[in-house]
Amino acid sequence: MEPMERAILQEISLDEIGGAPRKPSRSIDAAHAVDRWTPPVLLERAAYLRKMAKLGDGSAAETLREYPQHAAMLLFRGRSGEAEMHEQFADLFVVLAGAATLVTGGTVVGARLVAPGETRGASIEGGEEQPLRQGDVAHVPAGTPHQMLLKGEDTFTSLVLKIQETA
Repeated sequence: MEPMERAILQEISLDEIGGAPRKPSRSIDAAHAVDRWTPPVLLERAAYLRKMAKLGDGSAAETLREYPQHAAMLLFRGRSGEAEMHEQFADLFVVLAGAATLVTGGTVVGARLVAPGETRGASIEGGEEQPLRQGDVAHVPAGTPHQMLLKGEDTFTSLVLKIQETA
């Protein structure tokens, strides 16, 4: 077991997340498989991500499932994120808990390519701000610079669907 995993397990108690971990449900027929994550399961997993973020850089994510043209991810932020832009993927955020400001458009300051079609940078210049809170859904089209900003001790938890968009 890695030292970080050991530290997380020492930090997290089952009482804190409501008992033994639950797994997402999945239908038995593989040809027509349906994945389902209930809010309690997602928030339970987010409690674990919160611990990882606390011991890491303030942010943690988990890929719940990858599909042919999209992926489902769970994201926890305890700090503002970098500016980013995905050339071929849109982001659909479903806010589960917390609050953040989503900045979209404009230009990525200090842009650098971190992987093919994936740009990161320090911030966004000239973007538009939209507040996000629990229950909100926000779609960021492929090729659109975006950044999540948090205030003070705020945290932000969301289900993120990464959706491949073709030209």
